[in-house]
Amino acid sequence: MDIAKVLDEGQVTISESLIRAIGWEVGQELVAINTGDGILLKPKNPFAKTSIEDVAGCLKYEGIPKTLEDMEDAIRLGVEDSLK
Repeated sequence: MDIAKVLDEGQVTISESLIRAIGWEVGQELVAINTGDGILLKPKNPFAKTSIEDVAGCLKYEGIPKTLEDMEDAIRLGVEDSLK
């Protein structure tokens, strides 16, 4: 069990061994989640960055391809429904 310390500025220190074990790096952004009986710290960006080329075509769609106009109409209808 590691002990963390809250500093005057509101910063929390975490042991270097724990940081290395988790794989965090200096400057790593974390999300703090209030669990009611404590705080859960999770990496802000837990997934590697990807490009459109990495993911394009990964989901298969069987059917008539949708046009840009079809997609814009669907978005418009969704926005209208959310405003009701």
